[in-house]
Amino acid sequence: MYVLHPWHGAHFGNKAPQIVNGLIEIPQGSRTKYEIDKTTGLLKLDRVIYSSFHYPVNYGMIPQTLGLDGDPLDILVICSESIQPLCLVQATVIGNMQMIDNGEEDDKIIAVATQDPGVNHYSDVNDLPQHFKAVLKNYFENYKVLENKVVEIDEFQGKEVAYKIIEDAINHYKEKFPK
Repeated sequence: MYVLHPWHGAHFGNKAPQIVNGLIEIPQGSRTKYEIDKTTGLLKLDRVIYSSFHYPVNYGMIPQTLGLDGDPLDILVICSESIQPLCLVQATVIGNMQMIDNGEEDDKIIAVATQDPGVNHYSDVNDLPQHFKAVLKNYFENYKVLENKVVEIDEFQGKEVAYKIIEDAINHYKEKFPK
């Protein structure tokens, strides 16, 4: 029997780093933090967010990548609709939100759903409305406050920086998990 592990079996995409496959773990509007279990590949409940905040975007990871925090590289997929968990989404990379989570670098790649005409006209993080970026920053700076955890958002970075982060995460994955 063949079983596909979402992190190891799905692919980051043939047009990476510009266009990647994002595997959604948490739909936009949720307070439930799901993540792919590294061992089994099942979607598991990590926790219900302690605060009253809801995820402002679809949140997931890029398969076959390994970020500096030892987890798959995170991706925020902007879409006009909430996307179901475990859905693979073609995502056009437009930037990065540099986050420090309890002292560890935890980059969040920012992308738009390539097949969504409501958002796919955004080609750079600087094209996003200032208020939307403020909402993203506010969410990630504050969603762990009631857990007594400190999160800092350093800055939003352009797509060229995001491409380099993705390439590094792909290479880091290949080193850690050689075929």
